[in-house]
Amino acid sequence: MDLSIENVINQKLGAIFQKLGLDEKFALVKPSDRPDLSDFQCNGALALAKSTRRNPREIASLIGAELEKDADFAKISIDGPGFINITLNDAFLGRLMDKMSADDRFGCGKTAAPKKVVMDFGGPNVAKALHVGHLRSAVIGEAIRRIEKFAGNEVVSDVHFGDWGTPMGMILSEIIRQDGDLSKTESYDINRISAFYKQANIRCKEDESAKENARLITTKIQDKVPEYYKAWQHLRRVSIEAVKQNYSELGAHFDLWLGESDAHQASFEITDIAKAKGLSEVDDGATIIRLEEDKKPMPPVILIKSDGGFGYQITDIATIKMRYDDLKADEIIYVVDKRQSLHFEQVFEVAGKLGIAPGVTLKHIGFGTVNGADGKPFKTRDGGVMNLEDLIKLSKDKVRESMPKPGEVEGYGEAEIEKLVTQIAIGAIKFQDLKNNIASGYVFELDDFAKFEGKTGPYIQYAIARINSIIRKAAAAGIVPGEIVITNKEERDLALKLAQFGNTVMRAYNEYEPSIISDYVYTLAQAFSSFYSTSSIMNAESASAAASRLKLATLVRDILKKLLELLGIEAPEVMLKREAE
Repeated sequence: MDLSIENVINQKLGAIFQKLGLDEKFALVKPSDRPDLSDFQCNGALALAKSTRRNPREIASLIGAELEKDADFAKISIDGPGFINITLNDAFLGRLMDKMSADDRFGCGKTAAPKKVVMDFGGPNVAKALHVGHLRSAVIGEAIRRIEKFAGNEVVSDVHFGDWGTPMGMILSEIIRQDGDLSKTESYDINRISAFYKQANIRCKEDESAKENARLITTKIQDKVPEYYKAWQHLRRVSIEAVKQNYSELGAHFDLWLGESDAHQASFEITDIAKAKGLSEVDDGATIIRLEEDKKPMPPVILIKSDGGFGYQITDIATIKMRYDDLKADEIIYVVDKRQSLHFEQVFEVAGKLGIAPGVTLKHIGFGTVNGADGKPFKTRDGGVMNLEDLIKLSKDKVRESMPKPGEVEGYGEAEIEKLVTQIAIGAIKFQDLKNNIASGYVFELDDFAKFEGKTGPYIQYAIARINSIIRKAAAAGIVPGEIVITNKEERDLALKLAQFGNTVMRAYNEYEPSIISDYVYTLAQAFSSFYSTSSIMNAESASAAASRLKLATLVRDILKKLLELLGIEAPEVMLKREAE
């Protein structure tokens, strides 16, 4: 059931266009450019005038005359060269709100052509702590994953672990250098393994022989030499366990925890296919595929390096083949830093040339960086890249400043306060990210992101908690939700805003842009605040008005919760603030 108000009006318009013999593709409305004059406008008459060579006002008048016969419209007027202005009847709006309240999807339709979508986001590496650069991939990827599912698609999410390159050999070579062999490897935790990696990274930059030794050990891992392969398995297992904790706290869900290593065998298949199709050649000892020069000059893709190892891009190419063969993907979405755009252009073009995923849509959603106040990528005070765990801790500390201490509020001990701190802090981090256009970078404002006012996560969470409190008080007073009847401007404005729910969500889906939902959830919360300041429930002028407003408030609460859920943000039942001293 699609109760999107635009869809409802478009269906009515479509029937009129059909009756008048007009092309139905122009039977579309949009929110009015002049809200003071009307709710919606249809510009179809202008487009029809060009194709039919008729006067646009004449066409508009014919359409308007038919619209005036529909009691759901309070006013129809023709403006300018042929704009059709449409104002809805309050009774129609009330019935629409009742229908939305009765539907578990609040009248939001689903995609007409459901598909199997594989999402690749996260991208952590073995032995390296997640840092602030991983934040956007996880937050944006999870929001899009939820929106895709809500739209009706089957979604499989894969973290795509970086676990198979030279860094693995670097770590094991450093362990051997310090311990003499690999016998102690399985006793090392993630902190110790990360320390080995940092030391190895410095050593390999300074010593060419150390770098060569790391490369040789990497080959032994990939050839599955027992001693080295077993040690590598421990590195991978411990690293996955560590990053799972961070992703769990961020609420990022992955169905698969596959890595580059899982595509190793398929990489051999890619080289065979490339050779069989005559697409590969040997250049200076490396096996490469040259790309089209007439489209956009791009460097060739290296399948096999001159040292015999696989190139950087072949893993992603092989993974596309696996996702087509094993997962039957219709679409593969990569949520990765936009600085990797050339990489994905190369990978997608080669995949097309090889014919390994026919009919599959390949899409890279590139995002900007998280920056500090200086406009540069967010750093620690000593200039290093901030770990994600430290960023979350900073955020929690900031939220905790405004919270009552354990025991100051009845029923809220340390565990309850900390749960609330986590919900607000994670919600604040996510909303500050998702309120920005994906492709843009943004400045992480530690002092502002957790405020209870303005366009922040806590503001939305507080709006929901406030409505929860209103609902509880109304129930205690014996008020129950009833038929929605629009009686004033604020109720009307709120109903019109609620009616945009389905269209907003599906636009975010079609544009792969969660910020569309962030903008809407904020303006909806504002509309509720305006409504409640003029339209009392507890002191309503009649029992029917109280019942109507309670149902409208409940619908707002439920839709706000759903919107936050689509963004991957929890909505606490209650929000607490420390009283000013």
